Amino acid sequence: MEWEQLLSLKRFGDTHKRLRQEQNVLRSGFEVDYDRIVFSQAFRTLQDKTQVIPFSKKDFVHTRLTHSLEVSVVARSLGRLAGAAVLEKNPALENIHGYTADDFGAITAAAALAHDIGNPPFGHSGEKAIGEFFSWGIGQEYQSQLSPAQWQDLCRFEGNANGLKIVSESQPGAPGGLRLSYATLGAFIKYPKTSHPEGKKGDVAQKKFGIFQSEAQFFKELSQELGLKHSQGCFRHPLAFLVEAADDICYTIIDFEDGINLDWIAEDYALEYLLNLVSDRLDQKKYSQLQHKKQRLGYLRALAIHSLIEDSVRVFMENHKAILAGTYPYALLDKSRYKAQIDDIIRLSVARIYQSDEVREKEIVGYRVISRLLEALVPAAVRSMEGGESNYDRLLLRHLPEPFSLPKTDLYTTLLEVSCFVASLTDGQAKNLSDRLAGMNT
Repeated sequence: MEWEQLLSLKRFGDTHKRLRQEQNVLRSGFEVDYDRIVFSQAFRTLQDKTQVIPFSKKDFVHTRLTHSLEVSVVARSLGRLAGAAVLEKNPALENIHGYTADDFGAITAAAALAHDIGNPPFGHSGEKAIGEFFSWGIGQEYQSQLSPAQWQDLCRFEGNANGLKIVSESQPGAPGGLRLSYATLGAFIKYPKTSHPEGKKGDVAQKKFGIFQSEAQFFKELSQELGLKHSQGCFRHPLAFLVEAADDICYTIIDFEDGINLDWIAEDYALEYLLNLVSDRLDQKKYSQLQHKKQRLGYLRALAIHSLIEDSVRVFMENHKAILAGTYPYALLDKSRYKAQIDDIIRLSVARIYQSDEVREKEIVGYRVISRLLEALVPAAVRSMEGGESNYDRLLLRHLPEPFSLPKTDLYTTLLEVSCFVASLTDGQAKNLSDRLAGMNT
């Protein structure tokens, strides 16, 4: 892979090459990407989607929106620091082509801002509920009518792939969706493969999939433009490693902080874990003067994030050649010098947060809500696609809120569109619609 290709400013539908030297000095195309994501409807819905912990009346907890904003800030720092080091190794990028360290930061910030834009309501349990509707539920009846790849898209429904669909899919009056730069799209795609066949074990870039069959042709064009394509498939864009690291840093530290603020984890016990992570940076005098728990947590959180940012950039640059060659199989935090401390924090978070009664109850509600929606909508949509819908089916489908619009094309597209519609709902919208549909059936 070559950085000049990887930093492509091309957008869907372009008929000419966009050059970095010709960009507006006050607002580059990469910064335009960020703005387009912020003002998109899909991004705004993240304010009512669960991150991990359900909404609390006791204290603030993170939603997908606040999580995405924080990941974006961390990714911008990662991108700028790594970008400065890359430009030092490749001075022609700056001296001839006009790229700056801020460009790297803008790309990673935009990609990170959108990283959860395709996630269903109710956290990762929402993905599982959609997938299990097809693999275990009444959706099994459609398997024989689909290709193995199409079937895997549904059974392994993936928020990452839905995110690419959202930001790149053409809509009436909006060809190319948000029309983000190809560099930002490349950095956004953590898993540059389709659902079938399954990926190579042990390679972090193939742990999941990031491309639905509906976007496979566009991804082919995108990967060719960025120079990601090779004989065995596609490489991961190098900046996707930084976006992934930003997400890993935030959920490791900030989910932990939420658990402490909710008293799910005792402060003294938790602070010991954070202190182990930042002991080489701690200003003991300053720390001893902080009187309140949130002040102490805020100080330790800032130090921890700063430490992990710097260490992630170190790992990125030490493995720069392997990453560009597409042969680096690890997440950056997997090789962090703080790996032991990170693992300790995650183990405690799993025990006290992710497996808590409150989180499990939220997941159960999510399964019930999403299953009810799919059980009502999928058969009606399929009958409509086949031209045999009942009057009830027509009324049901017309009753749905925007942006649902059913394309009457083929079974795969119909099933995927219904699944993606359910995934587009917020927690509140999904529950309200599920309750209304249940009321109509009584």
